[in-house]
Amino acid sequence: MKIATQDAAKSRRSRSTEAVILFCIGAQTFAIAADAVQEIRSTDSLATAAIEMELAEVPKVRHLVERSHRTYFVVSGCAHFGLRVTRPTLVLILRQIRTAVLVDSIERMADVPKVYALPQAFQGEEREWYRGLIYLEDRVIPVIKPDGFLTPQEFARLDHASRAIAARQEMEGAVPA
Repeated sequence: MKIATQDAAKSRRSRSTEAVILFCIGAQTFAIAADAVQEIRSTDSLATAAIEMELAEVPKVRHLVERSHRTYFVVSGCAHFGLRVTRPTLVLILRQIRTAVLVDSIERMADVPKVYALPQAFQGEEREWYRGLIYLEDRVIPVIKPDGFLTPQEFARLDHASRAIAARQEMEGAVPA
């Protein structure tokens, strides 16, 4: 014979959780699904591989990086979220999206039982940036949508600019000194 309260406690423990990475940009903490991040690198380790680009239409992207035969556009987390400019030390290279994000620090990883829907108070761009909220240790933390950093139109503009940069580099390499 089973007692109902034991069954309820057992089912609560068996619920699935989601692993998230908590990271900071300035004084703000954000979360992103751990499986959305391919790797976390120091900005110093990517400095020599980064190619500068300046595109007025997409000012939050100032660099692109080639990693594993893919081009990643490096988004300034400060510029994207409209936060005070900081000196980021890490870059999150996202999986399945050609985006890397500059962040100040990694707080830690955590398992969360649920991502709550965004309240109606979140409107406009915010609804594209965040997939929901988590409640962790008496804090409400926004959970980032990995594909919310760049729109398809921004990717198209950046792809065009990166092709122009590659063509210019190829021409400069072909010109005899």
